[in-house]
Amino acid sequence: MARKYLIETFGCQMNYHDTERMAGLLEESGYTPASTTADADVVVINTCSVREKAEDKLYHRLDELDYQARQEGRRPLVAVAGCVAQQEGEKLATLGRPVDVIVGTQSVKFLPQLLEQAGLKPSSPPTLQRQPVIDVDLHQDVSFPLGVARHGDPVRAWVTIIEGCNDFCTYCVVPYTRGHERMRPVADLLADVRHAVDQGRVEIQLLGQIVNHYAAPDDPACDFAALLERVAAVPGVRRIRFASPHPRHTSERLIAAVRDIPQVCKHVHLPVQSGSTRILTAMRRRHTREQYLELVDRIRGAIPNVTLSTDMIVGFPGETRGDFDATLSLLEAVRFHGLFSFKYSVRPNTLASKRMPDDVTVGEKTTRIMELQAAQRRIQLELLQSAVGTVEEVLVDSTSRRRETEVSGRTSGNTIVNFAGGRELIGQLVPVRITEAAPNSLRGELLG
Repeated sequence: MARKYLIETFGCQMNYHDTERMAGLLEESGYTPASTTADADVVVINTCSVREKAEDKLYHRLDELDYQARQEGRRPLVAVAGCVAQQEGEKLATLGRPVDVIVGTQSVKFLPQLLEQAGLKPSSPPTLQRQPVIDVDLHQDVSFPLGVARHGDPVRAWVTIIEGCNDFCTYCVVPYTRGHERMRPVADLLADVRHAVDQGRVEIQLLGQIVNHYAAPDDPACDFAALLERVAAVPGVRRIRFASPHPRHTSERLIAAVRDIPQVCKHVHLPVQSGSTRILTAMRRRHTREQYLELVDRIRGAIPNVTLSTDMIVGFPGETRGDFDATLSLLEAVRFHGLFSFKYSVRPNTLASKRMPDDVTVGEKTTRIMELQAAQRRIQLELLQSAVGTVEEVLVDSTSRRRETEVSGRTSGNTIVNFAGGRELIGQLVPVRITEAAPNSLRGELLG
């Protein structure tokens, strides 16, 4: 009988794409998907360590698997993959929790072989202490990860174009968990795009820690703007998104590409992290508040209908109330359509963890993030209300979670729109008149 696998993913879009790759590798090796842990021979937990909360989720989940195993008298083989696996390595095997395989970010392509080494069979009765198989080596190549992705989304596919990062922002663990920056050959990327389209996907999302730093190792003429042009030229690609660009690599060529290529969505996620130049310098972001605002003006001057979103961290070491007020004023000046906000947490090995005391209290961090999010909710609702009465092209990607007679999709600007319609609309681009604004989405009616 075919062995069954279940992958649970904690983290970012890159983690979710790594999960698709692992699923593809396992199915190429003869595995089939399981619906629950009770039905699985192998459970893979794909982790993120950018925020401390994601690590806590891993340890909580391992404890749940241990408890479940003791209740049922068996447990599946457990593999921990991703950034926490890379960061903690052998330490994960000493915590008294059920871990049989530890696979780092650059060893994903070896997952089936590592499972074979671990023995594959569930234990009965359950045992906590098997000698785990560990591979957290930083394999320095550009053929990552290998295999054909098993795309889980019905309309979009993620394609990683860069792995790792060379910037070493003082708060960021990525260079330590995913290694130095490595560019994938453009020929491999386009092959991934064509495969995704052949599988019925119409939206391609290009991923990289600093996605707009891309330069093809197999074609000196192909920078990120040129890559957007080449992906758009693949027959069947209807939309292109990318995450996350860095402000200092957002060139005029890239702005023009977003403006001029029809398939490229008119939405830019542009992480700022703070509105204070003093804190940006401490973060090693290599841009100032003024440079960021000037870039926003250039983008909006070239693409009037663009929507912008961002990331912000509150409570970074040394952040005063004045620094935080500068963040609030930048929020008001830019008026983002979307915001991902985080309370600063110390990450292992980072420059901040070694050089900067975590001197903003937990209570103050909570107060600041609540104030930031309240301001964003007001701005976001005002922006969504301004869309009422307009007609938007929506890519339908799912049925509504709340109403069986409705479907849901996203505008080019990445806003969710719900409207009456059937499942047959999934994967189609349709015109929708916006009739109502909610705090995080729009409602509308299908035209035509």
